[in-house]
Amino acid sequence: MFLPIALLSSEGAGFNPIDFSGLSGLLWTVIIFVGALAPIWIMVMGPISRALLARDEEASRAIAIAEKASSEAEAARAEVEVRLGEARSEAAKLVSAAKGRAEEREREIVEAAKTEAANMLDTAREAIRAEQDKAVSAIRQEVVDLTFTAAEQVLGRSVDETDNRRIVGELVSSTGAKA
Repeated sequence: MFLPIALLSSEGAGFNPIDFSGLSGLLWTVIIFVGALAPIWIMVMGPISRALLARDEEASRAIAIAEKASSEAEAARAEVEVRLGEARSEAAKLVSAAKGRAEEREREIVEAAKTEAANMLDTAREAIRAEQDKAVSAIRQEVVDLTFTAAEQVLGRSVDETDNRRIVGELVSSTGAKA
């Protein structure tokens, strides 16, 4: 199995690290180990330890930075929530004010429409009265003309201006009393 070690041990002269029967072999093993420990520590373990410490410090800094960023993000989120709440409140106020203005404007428009409708109704009534008066006046004039024509035919003569005035006055007074 371990051919070189077996050859060395069979000659009787040499070092066999597996054979612990001799105290000198153990002593040399300890001396070599202790002597090699300082250079191994300086050349291998020192850089590894420093690298591990540096890695731990870097990890600690990264964790601290991450925690700081997390707390800043949480603070920013809280601030955004506050601003969002303020914005919602402001929006609600603006909507409420707009609704109030719209309702007021609606009342103004309805009132203006009612006023305009009343004015149009009054104008229409006045126009109707004026047309009625014109119609009544035209009918009266027609009645007067028919009366004069009938009077001329009944009397068989032409009625002069004074007779016309007298007949018209009698006619108007009799129709005015009936109306």
